[in-house]
Amino acid sequence: MNDLKLQVFKIYDDAEMPEFGTKQSACFDVKAYIKDGTAVIGYDNDNDEFKKWPQDNEIEINPGDRLLVETGLIFKIPKGYKVNLHPRSGNSLKKAMVLANAEGVIDSDYYHQVYGMITNTSEKQIILNSGDKMMQGEMVPVLEYTIEETILKVEQSTDRVGGFGSTDS
Repeated sequence: MNDLKLQVFKIYDDAEMPEFGTKQSACFDVKAYIKDGTAVIGYDNDNDEFKKWPQDNEIEINPGDRLLVETGLIFKIPKGYKVNLHPRSGNSLKKAMVLANAEGVIDSDYYHQVYGMITNTSEKQIILNSGDKMMQGEMVPVLEYTIEETILKVEQSTDRVGGFGSTDS
């Protein structure tokens, strides 16, 4: 039995705990927490900040908008680990709803609410309801390492030829 745990504090009593979809799931689902009367901060295609006010515990996401959506949760991540947040494949395919930063990283010393930076990459408005699965997370070990400058230029060490994009067909 594995004693490793990701502890989760619910900021709001009605926030939903993350859940694994199956016993073999690599990631757990993280749900949106959207409540009437609580502003959701967003940015439009021109990078102008705006606030949206949910109605009926749902939020409209216009094409190109990026919203900072609450989860109502704080993760207590064990030292030596991090939580990676990923888009959900079904949301990406069916709704064009992805994470604005492609992947979120939560360090073990972060002790604030977890948010989803949700963006609508489609040409149509989408609706996100409180309790909808909006992203998935996984707790993974972190390697400890240092960064040091070298005065020696990196040289070719394999049979690879070419630089950025050289292996594209």
